[in-house]
Amino acid sequence: MIFWITATALTLITAGFFALALIRRPANEEHPAAYDLRVYRDQLKEVDRDLARGVIAQADAERIRTEVSRRILAADAQMQKQDSAAKGTGKGAGLAALALGLFVVASSFALYIWLGAPGYRDMPLQLRLELVAEDMQNRPSQAEMEARLPAIDPATPEPEFAELMAKLRAAVAENPDDLQGQMLLARNEANLGNLQAAYAAQEKVLTLKGAEVSAGDYVTHASMMIAAAQDYVSPEAEASLRAALAKDPLNNLGRYYYGLMMWQGGRPDAAYRIWDQVLRQSPADAPWVPSIRATITELAWYAGIDYKMPELVADHSSQLAGPTAEDVQAAQDLSQEDRQAMIQGMVSQLSDRLATEGGTPEEWARLIAAYGVLGENERAATIWQEAQQVFENVPEALAIVRTGAERAGVAQP
Repeated sequence: MIFWITATALTLITAGFFALALIRRPANEEHPAAYDLRVYRDQLKEVDRDLARGVIAQADAERIRTEVSRRILAADAQMQKQDSAAKGTGKGAGLAALALGLFVVASSFALYIWLGAPGYRDMPLQLRLELVAEDMQNRPSQAEMEARLPAIDPATPEPEFAELMAKLRAAVAENPDDLQGQMLLARNEANLGNLQAAYAAQEKVLTLKGAEVSAGDYVTHASMMIAAAQDYVSPEAEASLRAALAKDPLNNLGRYYYGLMMWQGGRPDAAYRIWDQVLRQSPADAPWVPSIRATITELAWYAGIDYKMPELVADHSSQLAGPTAEDVQAAQDLSQEDRQAMIQGMVSQLSDRLATEGGTPEEWARLIAAYGVLGENERAATIWQEAQQVFENVPEALAIVRTGAERAGVAQP
């Protein structure tokens, strides 16, 4: 009911503005004939004065009065005609304004009935998230998406390389448990653009490696499937990404693809949170950085955040890492003022960099511990709270940061 009251009020106000524009006349508007009448009346007075002073004869005065009076009658008739027309125009403008108002109201509600959802109840945020999660569960599989998309033409290799590939395929087919052969086959099939064959071979690699499979192996499998589906992250690719991130929660390529999946699945807010950390923790030449930088501002808008793009960093390890325990110990030989200034300077530099560019969990732990050494426990507690938000989805990284918070006395062991 509140929606309809608000919508009706806004529609009527809009229609009212249109109506006012039609019927309102400019202030102090005067017809040209009114000015003429004032001039003619002044001329009659001037004739009487000239006659009294003897400047003109009686006959000339009568002739002039007759001519001016004729002009007065003509001007007065013109004004009366204008008044009659104005009344008619006013009625016409009023009818036009009424018709326009009715049209605006009717067309607005008709457009809403056509494009909107009359009677549809408000959808709480939790319900929306549940529907998005349901859509994610029911999204197309890898095979379904590949069937919908146009086929990707593989590259045509040189004759010698084509012969070698034929021999490799035959050898792997004869000995499917050859790990090195499957790895070589997966890599070369991907290079040729035979992506289905590539991820099939990589899936065999995962099986053969068993417990020794790495996060990179899973990410390679997922990336081949994503490329075969033309950047679509299928449930099968998601399974490999989850396995990769379970082994290495800070794998940036895996996190990039996971953020892409969240964006495709209707969760741009979650994609923003993931990509923001990936961007801050990646070198400038990482292949996924340009894609993130081209999109993250839009994702931040969906998340309700006024985003400021961080500066590109060629290599995070080359940046100032902040004071180590050894740095703090060495400063003990200095005077109290020099020691405080030295540590404070290094801590401030590290704090500024983490705030603008992000950093590793070890650097966050070092910063919190350093503030504890300086006796700035409140500041250490604030940064610990921020770190918990940054690494909330990466328990292993959060555990590293916690060690620094424990040393600073702002977290319980």
